Amino acid sequence: MKMNMKTMLTLLALGASVLIVNAQDGGGPPDGSRGPGGGHHPPSLPLVTALDTNHDGVIDSNEIANASAELLTLDKNGDGMLTTNEYLPQLPPQRDNPNGHAFHPPTPLIVTALDTNHDGVIDSNEIANAPAALKALDKNGDGQLTPDEYIGPRPSNAGGPDDNGNPPGPPPGE
Repeated sequence: MKMNMKTMLTLLALGASVLIVNAQDGGGPPDGSRGPGGGHHPPSLPLVTALDTNHDGVIDSNEIANASAELLTLDKNGDGMLTTNEYLPQLPPQRDNPNGHAFHPPTPLIVTALDTNHDGVIDSNEIANAPAALKALDKNGDGQLTPDEYIGPRPSNAGGPDDNGNPPGPPPGE
């Protein structure tokens, strides 16, 4: 089938406009959800995804009791322990701030609780003791863990980029 020049140019223009709109979108999630202040939500923690089996955002007493078995589902290479590439989300490459220091997000409380020797590996003993470690995070004693208990408070971005990726510092014009 032969296409005339006007039809071909119209289709090319339409295709280019779709690409431009997608490029301006900012690469957010397909559902358009944004974090507080219009920023993106940080990537979910594979640890939390594995432990929160009903995906309600709360790690309840049954999920805490089954923590050891659920953690082993993250063990991609079957070596009986979890390394950071198995229990943390893949993060975009770090950018340096104007002071020359890379911004590193704070370690979630759940990681600190599970990795008791703080070597970056959740070994077989730490996996076996996971229910007790998680119960220790339950600050209000209600038998379940909410995000403020297993993640901790959201950082104020001191020393790191804001939700738009801008480096820290005074507002423009100051």
